[in-house]
Amino acid sequence: MSDTDGIRLVLEQEGAYAFKVSFEGTTLEALHTDEPAPLGGGAGPNPSALLLAGVANCLSASLVFALRKFKNSPGPIRAEISARKERNAEGRWRIPRAEVTIRLADPAAQLEHFERVLAQFEQFCIVTQSVREGMQVDVKIVDADGAEFIPGDG
Repeated sequence: MSDTDGIRLVLEQEGAYAFKVSFEGTTLEALHTDEPAPLGGGAGPNPSALLLAGVANCLSASLVFALRKFKNSPGPIRAEISARKERNAEGRWRIPRAEVTIRLADPAAQLEHFERVLAQFEQFCIVTQSVREGMQVDVKIVDADGAEFIPGDG
């Protein structure tokens, strides 16, 4: 799957809240997800953890890309992300904010055009910018007879 192709994942339920996530069009191993107890068995990362992993991973890769764009050869970086779930006005759990710390292996003074890197690397991050801007998600439900339902249409 190239960057210009669509992204397609297939999820298949394996347990009460556990799913097998397959990455269509790739040779990647499936990922197994699960909710922590008491809902699930905690047999894999839950969607909230995957969201945070996506943000931190994308920011890290974007920083490495920006550093290399300016002919740097950065050492391995380390990223940490933390967040808290909070209830919104309707009482539903949400993750309103995340804090990311990326640790460089190199002193900033030894990196070429570091100020320019800092000014632009976040714009390369598809995931973080999509989350920040808000991503439209269209949902349809198809039953065993093939009937389609759009949540909220009623």
